[in-house]
Amino acid sequence: MSKGLVVILSDEHRIDAMGCVGHPFVRTPNLDALAKKGTVFTDAYTPSPICVPTRAAFATGKHVHQTGYWDNSMPYLGTPDSWGHVLQRGGVQVESIGKLHYRDPSDPVGFDKIHIPMMVKDGVGMVFASVRREEHRISPEGRMLGDYIGPGESSYTRYDEAVVARTEQWFQEKSQEEGDHDWCLYVGLVAPHFPLVCPEPFFSRYREMDLPEPKLLPRDGYVRHPWIEKQNAFQDSEELFKSPEERKDAIAAYWGLCEWLDHNIGRVLTALSESGLEADVIYASDHGDNTGARGLWGKSNMYREAVGIPLIASVDGIPKGTCDTPVSLLDIAETIPRYFGLEWDGDRPGRPLQDIASEPADLEREVISQYHAIGAVSGSYMLRKGKWKYIEYAGFDPELFDLENDPEETVNVAQDRPDVCAMLAKTLREHVVPEVVEVEAFAGQDRLIESFGGMEAALKIGGKGATPPPKS
Repeated sequence: MSKGLVVILSDEHRIDAMGCVGHPFVRTPNLDALAKKGTVFTDAYTPSPICVPTRAAFATGKHVHQTGYWDNSMPYLGTPDSWGHVLQRGGVQVESIGKLHYRDPSDPVGFDKIHIPMMVKDGVGMVFASVRREEHRISPEGRMLGDYIGPGESSYTRYDEAVVARTEQWFQEKSQEEGDHDWCLYVGLVAPHFPLVCPEPFFSRYREMDLPEPKLLPRDGYVRHPWIEKQNAFQDSEELFKSPEERKDAIAAYWGLCEWLDHNIGRVLTALSESGLEADVIYASDHGDNTGARGLWGKSNMYREAVGIPLIASVDGIPKGTCDTPVSLLDIAETIPRYFGLEWDGDRPGRPLQDIASEPADLEREVISQYHAIGAVSGSYMLRKGKWKYIEYAGFDPELFDLENDPEETVNVAQDRPDVCAMLAKTLREHVVPEVVEVEAFAGQDRLIESFGGMEAALKIGGKGATPPPKS
């Protein structure tokens, strides 16, 4: 009998924004139902808290510093090999529907067919944002979160509708095929990524609530880390709200888009069930969203809201329940070939979730993330190990959080525990050497800038806002 696997990846969905992990008010009944059938990985991370580098890392199973896809102007081209290539070589039908954030549908990225893909704008992406040195960078005009915030439809919500409809059609067509072949379908949804425009009734449901204020607000005396202050200054979304009421609209819209996402996932899962196809399901997001915490919006940092991701696997071979071992998207990249009994040659940092979840929880497992993209005057690097989260900023003092006693990461204890910082800095360098990667990242971006005719030309190239969906 053939095997089928559906891999759903959303965009900007926070690790905590699901009912099945205890969120106090966000409604995600479809993801909760999927969690009951499978396994929730409670401590999952993105390899980079921004779209394009993460998607290249997820495709290849390699860290950002191993792929060299540093930022949103460096989309995946098809090398190194992806898990899709492994499936193709193994005779598994593998197709995609929706957001990929690669360069071009003609690139050999590991899919037999690519349906209505969202790629980087004009095949080049946000070239201006590769200019990261503080003395040269230029902030884009307009607001990152969108000109309008509130109830309604956006090009992204309409695109998600089209992706879901095409997925429903795909299942129906697949169910009518003759033959018995293994298959894998990747579905890329955009919500809850900004613009913060949310369909009804999802928006009003949260706007009418007495929602809690985000934590650690600078207006209440919280002092942001100097690296974060510089990164956020590239475009300070908190300062660009037109009124306190619009800010409340933004918070409500984000939570409403999380439920809108869940609604769309419910449609996908219902269509799969009604088609009669037998398939397992993996759900994750590419990164999270700060949603006002610390006065920050979007992603681009190593705090839990941005770097943590939801991960649910209802997959044969993965024991049901919860798994507290720290994991990342790189582990999903290893899981997919394993599901089909295929081997992926080469050395990669991830492990199949089938193995991780079958073993006792390993809270000491080391997971890293890194960021070299929009607004970053230098690289930032995260190491998650045991009770600690260590964040190293090139050229700045580090941050250290005791997750056992401070899971919300409210108190930086780096100055109190230099011994732990030294130990974790050494451990980090077993995975990535910031002193080396800093040079490599800037050199790669400098080469890109020169390829477009230099800095003045590069600052005018590519999209300045959220990537547009395809026109058809």
